[in-house]
Amino acid sequence: MSVEPGIPTVDNESLEDRLYTVKYEDPGDSHLDVTIPGICAEKCVTDDCIKVCPADVWREGEDGVPHIAYENCLECGSCRWACPHGNVEWEYPETGAGVTYKNG
Repeated sequence: MSVEPGIPTVDNESLEDRLYTVKYEDPGDSHLDVTIPGICAEKCVTDDCIKVCPADVWREGEDGVPHIAYENCLECGSCRWACPHGNVEWEYPETGAGVTYKNG
């Protein structure tokens, strides 16, 4: 007889509440950046880094360069693959910092 593992539940299923279940150790410096800001403002018309991010880390800036809230990052790396210009700098946070998943 097998036992089903308990599935964690979140009462309110908003993105912010789900992100609250992810523990993040802030390394102090962002592991995300835009390599050449001018490329975003001049060439990018699709904002793929903003659209693909599941944690709403990338937000549209008034100057055409995305603003980055790296503290919410789930470290999936989607932004770097989505940028058609290869303009996203993405590195794993320093050892011991970054995301620790509470429920697996």
